[in-house]
Amino acid sequence: MDGRDLVRSVKAVGSGGAPQGLRTVRAAWRRRRADATGLPQRGAERARVPGPVLGVEPGPGGGVVRFTRSELRITVAVSGAVFWGWDGAAPEPSYALAGPCPEPDPRAVLEPDKDGAWRVVAERVTVVVSRHGAVEVRTPGGVILRRDLPPRWWEPVDGGAARWMQRSEVAADARFFGLGGRAGGPRLRDGRYRLWNTDPGRAFGPGDDPLYITMPVQMVVADAATHLVFHDTTWDGTVSLREGEEGAGSGHDRAGTCELRMDGGPLRCWVMVGSPARVLTAWASLTGAAALPPAWALGHHHARWGFGSEQEVRRIVTGYQERGLPLDAVHLDIDHYDAHRVFTVDRERFPKLPVLAEELRRDGIRLVSIIDAAVKAEAGDAVFDSGVVEDAFVRDAAGHLVQGVVWPGESVYPDFTRAGTRAWWGGLYEERLEQGFAGFWHDMNEPTSFTAFGESTLPRSARHSLEGRGGDHREAHNVYALGMARAGYEGVRELVPQERPFLFSRSGWAGMQRYGGTWSGDVATGWPGLRASLSLVMGLGLCGVPYSGPDVGGFDGSPSAELYLRWFQLGAYLPLFRTHASLRAGRREPWEFGDEVLEHARVALVERRRLLPYFVTLAHLARRTGAPYVRPLWWDAPEDRALRDCEDAFLLGDCLLVAPVLDPGADRRAVQLPRGRWYDTVTGEAYEGPSQVLIDAPLSRIPVLARAGSVVPVRGADGGLELEAWAPARGRGGSGLLVPDGGDGWEEPEIERFVTRWDGGEVVVVRAADGTGGGGEPSYPVRIRGLGAG
Repeated sequence: MDGRDLVRSVKAVGSGGAPQGLRTVRAAWRRRRADATGLPQRGAERARVPGPVLGVEPGPGGGVVRFTRSELRITVAVSGAVFWGWDGAAPEPSYALAGPCPEPDPRAVLEPDKDGAWRVVAERVTVVVSRHGAVEVRTPGGVILRRDLPPRWWEPVDGGAARWMQRSEVAADARFFGLGGRAGGPRLRDGRYRLWNTDPGRAFGPGDDPLYITMPVQMVVADAATHLVFHDTTWDGTVSLREGEEGAGSGHDRAGTCELRMDGGPLRCWVMVGSPARVLTAWASLTGAAALPPAWALGHHHARWGFGSEQEVRRIVTGYQERGLPLDAVHLDIDHYDAHRVFTVDRERFPKLPVLAEELRRDGIRLVSIIDAAVKAEAGDAVFDSGVVEDAFVRDAAGHLVQGVVWPGESVYPDFTRAGTRAWWGGLYEERLEQGFAGFWHDMNEPTSFTAFGESTLPRSARHSLEGRGGDHREAHNVYALGMARAGYEGVRELVPQERPFLFSRSGWAGMQRYGGTWSGDVATGWPGLRASLSLVMGLGLCGVPYSGPDVGGFDGSPSAELYLRWFQLGAYLPLFRTHASLRAGRREPWEFGDEVLEHARVALVERRRLLPYFVTLAHLARRTGAPYVRPLWWDAPEDRALRDCEDAFLLGDCLLVAPVLDPGADRRAVQLPRGRWYDTVTGEAYEGPSQVLIDAPLSRIPVLARAGSVVPVRGADGGLELEAWAPARGRGGSGLLVPDGGDGWEEPEIERFVTRWDGGEVVVVRAADGTGGGGEPSYPVRIRGLGAG
């Protein structure tokens, strides 16, 4: 018995109350016993490296390189994505891939290289495999972007999962991004990052890692090119990063390094090379198009753990309406459940929930329900009883149901790696739809089990189907929420086939964008939490998850009026714009912070409503191209090192640059501008980039700049669609895109492109012709801005 765990147990019992108390102590010891008996004991191991090359077997798009102690399968797809897998690992089965493995590029050929090496030459990339198993990724011009040294395995002598390590080198000027949702990003500094989805159990800030969404996905940005690398294994692991240094030591560059250590799973990866836009397009084609949110989900959402009753919901909604504040959705947390049991309603506090939902919908407001992953382990509970019949729940190595502790008490967990369980769970959303809910947010699905000590999740020995292959929680943990999101999305799509499902999830993995988005989770109230909010959204976008946003105001505590307003102003320009707070936190309604904050928040809300056609367009573009709504300033110029190191501002699509205020007391802020002319959207003042400029940022607004020549679709005063065109610099032009969709169905409107240019002394906007014609005058009103700016 560990003495420290005994002390924690005594403290937990003494503290009382959920999630603390005797139940969490029992859960912790139960988890420890399960792993002691259900996991294979790791004994003696033998180390292995590939050894020297023996020969090759060419194949479509590449081939197989055989070494004395391993073999490497390498394939270049027609999209330009490169796959390689050691020990015969193939691209499938994979939870990340959206469909069949992409077709190999018939032009890519495995051929001899110098010094006994082999190479595959493709249009966009060259891959060189040394005679001892190092793998280099090069640009077509021969510049090395990444060099993976020969891997190393540690295999149990009596069989079982092998640990492995892969060390890589990148250019000295390279910067790392990604790895899922990281509070300390978006640029990932030197350090160690864990790949294990984790509920921190408290409000978090920039120093906390890991969090709810971890992915073995890195975007590496360097002068020569950008590349995205994805190691396709779901097991626990760590990534250790060290940025390079130019001119280190005696004038020589020191390469950046990445060391990946995994507890098991296949050693296989995908690499995509090109511009940021190109690599994310390739990534989306591999892992699936992002789910398209209904138009209302791009408006403003109000949530709280602790609404408590129908009367409280009506009071909040009336508060918005009486003050003329736009509101598109209200979210109900676990307090609307009956004793915290999923797929139930507290009939005393919410006696007529469908009536409430219908009243709200008539006012243009949707109701969104929380969905927790765990089910109360109690006979008589309808969900538990039907799940037992379906054999839907996770079991231990002895065949018993695995139990944990969550909000309803002792709980069991659906096995979302089993197709039958996903179908059963998806059908349960019918109850939610009958209650009038239009959207769903998945919570506690890392999955979480409250424990007095140790990891707050299922035993690693818990058994999972893994699509019939069989395995344990070591392999299933990181994709548990991904399976839950798939179950919910597919269930709602089948139940309401005429509408796009709206779903976002606290946890997930590579490919989660296929089913919806995510939010920050329990971000701490404070200025560091505000900064972490932006980091999470930007980092997730670079991993292929375009729709996300924070709890505006922070999850815990009571923000100052200034902090709340600055968070609110940032949220107005993020994909998911939602205020939310915990049961014990202060209020989050704009009028609770005084008249001045209320009026400034009104401006942000009205501007978000005005920009809704632009957000809808960005949502369609994210689905079709993989480009996130929120992009780093270096998106179009990754070779610009000043932009590469800028983390406190972002591009919203191609047209706007948003510079939030992230520090207290600031009424001006420095803004790093990309190349070109940029207009302050409030004052109309023009600035020339690349440069750093100082811009006023009074409490009434944060700096938002428009790219010269851009065309932004907006909502006019009459509610109709308008085009807001910003004058291009003299002798130049510009453009903008529009996808005219204001609904929630499955129509795929055509992308309309508009071009700005000078015609004599006037700026004109024309609709660009496409393959079917259609050029000429726009069919929407046009407003030209920026003409008076020098």
